[in-house]
Amino acid sequence: MEAITYEEFGGPEVLRHETGAAVPEPGRGAVRVKVAAVGVNPVDHKRRYGWVEAFYPTTFPAVPGLEFAGTVDALGPDVTDVAVGDEVFGWTTTGAYAEYALAEVFAPKPAGLTWEQAASLPVAGETAQRVLDLLGVRRGETLLLHGAAGVVGSVAVQLAVAAGVTVVGTASESNHAYLRSLGAIPVTYGDGLADRVRAAAPQGVDAVFDAAGHDTLPVSIELTGGVKERIVTIAAVDAEEHGIVFSGATVAPETARTWLSAHARLAVEEALAVRVAETLPLKEAARAQELSESGHARGKLILLPR
Repeated sequence: MEAITYEEFGGPEVLRHETGAAVPEPGRGAVRVKVAAVGVNPVDHKRRYGWVEAFYPTTFPAVPGLEFAGTVDALGPDVTDVAVGDEVFGWTTTGAYAEYALAEVFAPKPAGLTWEQAASLPVAGETAQRVLDLLGVRRGETLLLHGAAGVVGSVAVQLAVAAGVTVVGTASESNHAYLRSLGAIPVTYGDGLADRVRAAAPQGVDAVFDAAGHDTLPVSIELTGGVKERIVTIAAVDAEEHGIVFSGATVAPETARTWLSAHARLAVEEALAVRVAETLPLKEAARAQELSESGHARGKLILLPR
């Protein structure tokens, strides 16, 4: 089968495009899917460098990728809630950058979603929902969201706004119109951020979701009046020294499935959307990861196996 593999940590050059990789066989509780679309995430290049071994230990040869959308191709023992031919989306256990992959946590793909849309939802939806739940943001509160125009940030904006939360989102000027379209109040990041946030939210900031990670924690602590319990980051490597929660773990499988289905319904209803920046063939995975690492992709990067 077609697959992207790597056998050592390093830059994009360690990724190899193979056409004769072994097709995985599903074990108990798993299904095999023929992958139609793959979501590219920042964690993909971080795993390739070996930076997140504490969360995602690597066994070589490795296939990158967490999230997929595709068609069930084979069932493992004891799998009774899905049939061969069903269209699903979710997380793989063997790596999504491949023609075939194994999965245990997935949900039905609604007919109203394209493959690309479905493959964009799992990681961003789970991360956004998990952090919002950790923060306990409630209707009538104000949330400061660093990196609001990114894929995770934009999903979090939409979920929070739908819950009646006022969202102030940091982003470059070029993304301000986009954030307004999602219902957020945009502010430019950089020097003077605290004053701009206070002007945008004179009622004060109740909680902070940091999806950017670039010197965001000191100003976040200042704006919450030192209430560190209501700040969560998914990006700041200095979280521990500031006494801030770094959320990098996934939730229980049943919770993840519930969220997958809920977010898919919202997407079909056009109440939740992920901007797709570019689609590339699977063989261009190295280029996709370079674009992701650059931070300049305006939306989700999708890989398409042949």
